Amino acid sequence: MAPNPDIRASDADRDRVAESLREHCAEGRISMDELQERLEAVYGAKTLGDLQEVTSDLPEEDLYQLPVPASQPKSTASVARPPSGGLEPRRAPQMWAAWAAISGLNLAIWLIIVVSSGMVYPWWVWVAGPWGALLLVRTILGGRRDY
Repeated sequence: MAPNPDIRASDADRDRVAESLREHCAEGRISMDELQERLEAVYGAKTLGDLQEVTSDLPEEDLYQLPVPASQPKSTASVARPPSGGLEPRRAPQMWAAWAAISGLNLAIWLIIVVSSGMVYPWWVWVAGPWGALLLVRTILGGRRDY
């Protein structure tokens, strides 16, 4: 449902239309002189109808961003897919580094407690162990899913 054109326009409405006009100018749909004229009309607009008149001959959305119509032939170029086995090569080192940092921090805290108060159950293994095991399995067997 379209908004009532008699409703008073807010500053946010005017700014939104002004930004849209700047985009249309950048894309070459209107000239700089026409942009200036339209901006004066936008900032002088009192109602939403006045704003609609300023942009009535322009598309509401960027036509280059619209999906390709079904009637056009599809390209024969295939989409490149990353390898499906294992972690992505760029992400694996980051995940292992996070595991090492957290595990090392937990181990250091545990060692401080052991030195200051004596033997304490090695609880840090329950943080590092399962996470490390899952990370190892994911690295070896592959963790990507192609949907």
